[in-house]
Amino acid sequence: MSVQPIRLFGDPVLITKAELVVDFDAELRRLVADLTDTMQDAPGSGLAAPQIGVGLRVFTYHVEGELGHLINPELSLSVDEQLGPEGCLSIPGLTFDCRRAQSVIAKGFNMYGDPVVIEGSDLLARCIQHETDHLDGVLFVDRLDRETRKEAMKAIREAEWSGLTGSPQIKVSPHPTNGFGL
Repeated sequence: MSVQPIRLFGDPVLITKAELVVDFDAELRRLVADLTDTMQDAPGSGLAAPQIGVGLRVFTYHVEGELGHLINPELSLSVDEQLGPEGCLSIPGLTFDCRRAQSVIAKGFNMYGDPVVIEGSDLLARCIQHETDHLDGVLFVDRLDRETRKEAMKAIREAEWSGLTGSPQIKVSPHPTNGFGL
């Protein structure tokens, strides 16, 4: 268990769809521990495996005192929506208002392969949607309205950590969005 470097915007792993977890073994439990340690050290509300360079469908979260993880998530989104500030450990120091479903039911597995269902609203729903997007190679800036995305991309290019040149690739989540995003 150890804190890992977090990949930043522009790293190709962040726009690559992660693979399903098929082996629920000691290596997976070590990955969950590393994700948890890294997320808490950052500190952040959630962290997906691609953010530390691992292309597997795993994320951890720590929202309103609830610490957990989810593997191979499948989401059911509410029709009701929320608009609020969102940030990302892979896009440090920047937040923008992003539209998300108000609540979510997430089905998946824990690190031992046991089925898990997480129901959440507000911040927990936002976090679960954000981290699941990471597993699909989608960043929250991809979901911003046109004007806000333009502002976000300018801020990213100007960020001290960026080193971004040219136009970044924008992706669309394959999951239902209830009309959110683009």
